[in-house]
Amino acid sequence: MQALNIAPCSLPPECEALRAEVRAFLAEAMADYPGAKRVRNWTGADPAFSRKLGERGWIGMTWPRRYGGRERSALERYVVMEELLSAGAPVAAHWIAERQSALLLMRLSPEVLAPRIVPAIARGECFFCIGMSEPDSGSDLASIRTRAVRTDAGWVINGRKVWTSGAHRSHYMICLVRTGTSGEQRHAGMSQLLVDMKTPGLTVRPIVNQLGEHDFNEVTFDDVLVPHDCLIGAEGDGWNQVGAELAFERSGPERYLSSSQLLLEMLDAADPANPRDAVALGRVVASYATLRQMSMGVSGMLARGENPAQAASLVKDQGALVEQAMPDIAHDLFGGRAAPDSPLAHAMAYTALAVPSFSLRGGTREILRGIIAKGLGLR
Repeated sequence: MQALNIAPCSLPPECEALRAEVRAFLAEAMADYPGAKRVRNWTGADPAFSRKLGERGWIGMTWPRRYGGRERSALERYVVMEELLSAGAPVAAHWIAERQSALLLMRLSPEVLAPRIVPAIARGECFFCIGMSEPDSGSDLASIRTRAVRTDAGWVINGRKVWTSGAHRSHYMICLVRTGTSGEQRHAGMSQLLVDMKTPGLTVRPIVNQLGEHDFNEVTFDDVLVPHDCLIGAEGDGWNQVGAELAFERSGPERYLSSSQLLLEMLDAADPANPRDAVALGRVVASYATLRQMSMGVSGMLARGENPAQAASLVKDQGALVEQAMPDIAHDLFGGRAAPDSPLAHAMAYTALAVPSFSLRGGTREILRGIIAKGLGLR
């Protein structure tokens, strides 16, 4: 069996100076931001807030300056993300574009698509969604049926995507499509295309979740025509590209900080003289500390140019376990003590309905554990 080593990572002094700067900004910018919105954490979207972050150079921090980046370290970016998430800042508008889409464009279309689009992402003015999942496919992306056919005028796309986060506010989609036949290799014949969300034939329909919120969407393609130069990377290499993209999606601190507002409310409401509160919350805080060290280790791997796919899958899997246990802990400790209209009661109610999705987004638990097992030589 192979070993998985996530080396400890410490933050240099410039990171702590940056942390103080970010905290000062958030104290002012979010002074009147209510707990009812903070509990949404990184799923809350505010384009104006995204533009403010862009003005400060806190979107695309690690990118080359030619694309609007600031060429700062992965650890500095980690600090900014950690502070934003801990404060419950509304970052979802630019989140996907900054976390993964821009990286894909800079790597696979550095002279065509990236110069055209990435600087606007860095300014907080351009938002992306990801077209991977499809009806009846679940987590099995190899079974997708959306197809793109090359014509003289460009690529013509027909099919349907589902659970597409933020499609209703996005300017572009990176869409996984079939451009060839799979043959004996189920993952062959796939490509990725950049799609302008205003293209004729593209329809976005809302999917309202059990919280009554509209974040997911169904996206239908009826003879949607995109230019030839919107092919990302090499034709037929879509599966390999998606694997790298999902590693970025699973590598950030958002995978264990989604319930942080509930933890803060529990800490505020805890009785210092009650050993039951101290033991239960102490265990949660200890788990957070461990996950933070692991997540920082993943950022350290990114800073060294290493592939974090396996380590990121482990952090995402374990982070979901900790977060999904939080509503039960809150109910057990405070179910009879929280006032009905209190911030704690609201955070408990919201998080209880939200946590089932934590083990689905970014890859189901079964998919993640398959990646981990394969990396460890167990399958």
